[in-house]
Amino acid sequence: MADLRDLVERLGGRDVRTLLNSGNVVFSATGARSDAFGARIEKAMATRLGVAARVTVLEAAEVREIVARNPLLDVATDPSRLLVAVLGAPADRARLRPLLKEDWSPDALAVGRRVAYLWCSGGIMASPLPEAVGRLVGERVTSRNWATLLRIDALMADERPPRPRTGGDRGGA
Repeated sequence: MADLRDLVERLGGRDVRTLLNSGNVVFSATGARSDAFGARIEKAMATRLGVAARVTVLEAAEVREIVARNPLLDVATDPSRLLVAVLGAPADRARLRPLLKEDWSPDALAVGRRVAYLWCSGGIMASPLPEAVGRLVGERVTSRNWATLLRIDALMADERPPRPRTGGDRGGA
């Protein structure tokens, strides 16, 4: 993680922080589009660190919106079984629409503006949802469980990570 922090700093990231050993990096940057900065990180990871990995960059406002608009909080009882799949392209949202017509009970699926929310009631490995989403959008998706996403959100806000939320008010997506 120290190498990753250093790499992002060398590319112009400021206030670079990492979340444990998760591969998640929070940083500030000015003047660069998120997707362009992500592509630079991706290329530098491959050339400097020898790590080939897709990089998705979200702005703080996007993360706040994803957290605030999660419509599955009333059914999700375990944050480690609630996945947020960040879509790599706007067209991916339309690709997922057929999945919304299927009954995934006892699991649940909702699609937001840039994400899909997947409630995997029996665990992520036991649920057919992650595979179904992956089949339709391929490598253009990256997923984090709800607990990790809340920690990223808190890190962006320079707060102490909150306890993972479940239940509560339903937000529109």
